[in-house]
Order: sequence, then C-alpha cells, then structure tokens
Amino acid sequence: MRRRSLLALSAGWGVGVSFFAGRAVQARSVSRRREPRAVAPLRRGSRLRAINPGTWIDPDVDFTPLVQRCEDQGWILEIPEGVKGQWQWFSATDDQRRASIEEAWNDPTLDGVIYVGGGWGAARVLESGLRFPERSFWSLGFSDSSALLLAQWQAGLLGAIHGSAWGVDDQWQRTVDLLSGQPTNPLQGRGIGGRRANGRLVVTNLTVATHLIGTPWFPSLKGTILVLEDVGEAPYRVDRMLTQWRSAGVLKGLSGVACGRFSWKEDDILPGDFSMSDILEERLGDLGVPMVMDLPLGHGRPNLSLPLGREATLDAQSGQLKLHD
Repeated sequence: MRRRSLLALSAGWGVGVSFFAGRAVQARSVSRRREPRAVAPLRRGSRLRAINPGTWIDPDVDFTPLVQRCEDQGWILEIPEGVKGQWQWFSATDDQRRASIEEAWNDPTLDGVIYVGGGWGAARVLESGLRFPERSFWSLGFSDSSALLLAQWQAGLLGAIHGSAWGVDDQWQRTVDLLSGQPTNPLQGRGIGGRRANGRLVVTNLTVATHLIGTPWFPSLKGTILVLEDVGEAPYRVDRMLTQWRSAGVLKGLSGVACGRFSWKEDDILPGDFSMSDILEERLGDLGVPMVMDLPLGHGRPNLSLPLGREATLDAQSGQLKLHD
C-alpha cells in the first residue's frame, strides 16, 4: 500500500468514528476479560471530532461535504486546525497525535472521533502508548487507521467499523445504518467451495495488518471470518505478505475468509505470472474454510462498511456475507 496514493480525499480516505467513556486500557497490554458489550446507536445531537492519525493532508482540502453529511443525520462534526497540520510526513508528532485522540476519547461532551487522512502513522500512535477507554465505542475507518481498528478489537472493544464517510450516497447510507443500529443488506461476492461459516468479523487492510503481526495489537483470528483488502500492491507482494501470515500461523483456526478489492497496476505482472485472483485463491483457498472473493469493499468505490467483532455468516455457495441481527 503506497503512502502518497492514499492522500486523495475523493478516492476514499480512511475515515473513522470512535465513541467512548470510562476507564482507559493501554493498547499495548490488551486482553479480553469478558464478553464485549454492544454499542449504543448514534442519535440526533451526537457530537463528533475529526482527527488525522497519519500522513499530513492538503491544507486546501474542503471538509464541508463531510460536515454536511453529518448535519443531515443530526450529528455535529468538529474540524480542529490540527487535522491539517504537518510534522515531517505526519500530521503531527506521535505524542501529539496520540494526545489528540486520547483528549477526544476523554471528553464527555463528544460522542465520537472521525479519523481522516491515510498514508502511514496510526501504528506509530499505538507504539507511543495510546490508551483506549475500557468500553466499546464506534470507530469508523480503513486504510492506515485499520491498525487502530484491529487494536480496538484486540482490546475486546466492539464498535470498530471498516469503512469510509466519503463515497457515493448508497455507500454512506450503509455506514449511517450501521452507526444507527439499523439492518443492512448482505454483501455480494463470488463464492468458492460452497460451504457456510459463522463467526465474528475481522476486516482489515492486508499491508497494515501484516506489519502488526507479532505485536500486542494483532488480534487472534481463531473462529473469525477474516476479510482482507489492499491497494497498490502487485500480486507478488500480496503473495509475500500472505506467505508471512501462513508462516506465522495466524490463519490457523479461521472460520472463513473473504477478499474485498485489491487495486493495483496490471502492468506490474508479466505473461505467465499469477493474476491477483489466482494468488489470493492459491494462498487462501487451501485453508479448508469457506471462501468468498470480490466483495464490494476496500480502496475505490464502492467501499461498503463492515463492523469488526460482529457475528456474521459467510456463504461460499451464494457468495454472500450477511451480518447477524
């Protein structure tokens, strides 16, 4: 995943919302002591704040459309000046970015945080000692901020949603429905193997998650339905990363596996090479679990939202991924 290729707002930034209160738990020392608690749906009057945990963004970026989308739902979105800050290739220092997130999480007047931007930097915020509140909270984002989503779920906190606040209206409406506690339609892909699997969802960017393997922020995948996506990585690089996952043993015990969009330049391969679909099926298709390809999510459009930790059914016969009520 290329850092600079993720900075265009209109292409679908990682955007996230986090809703919180209560005791904090340090992201580096996470464990699940109890069954995760459900998250209260958003309501009219909910207050949100934008935070950029990664690479700096163009100071001329206009957040008015995002503010208006929130206003249409009765939500209030704050855009602090620091969102458009710059320190080297980040929006601020690691400590400053961590502090801005923790400050928002501990503000009782806020209902959430929208992560804006992309590129690279969220994992450095985790390394700097980010502390999550010890309760479930909403967290909408993808791309670089998927590191924060994984760490949140590893901490046993529900509410992380892999998705974007940008994109077409239908895409945004699905995100609104998830945040508001409304039902959503199944996602349609291409099934392989013809079986079904049930499990909690873990949805993430392949490159970002690969660099969290072996850290305290990478969650157990046992019994889960894993959904992967990526951008800007040729098939041989995807092969290399998935070989790392297999060698590290983190794919053992999966309930099911699915792939969203893997966007890349097709001139990165030569005649006779694996295609992207070929290498995904070759590296993931022998795990002995149901598999679905081509789900409509990831970098590009549409990027339909999915919640981490939510129970779901993956049907490799129909090619559908359906959330449980």
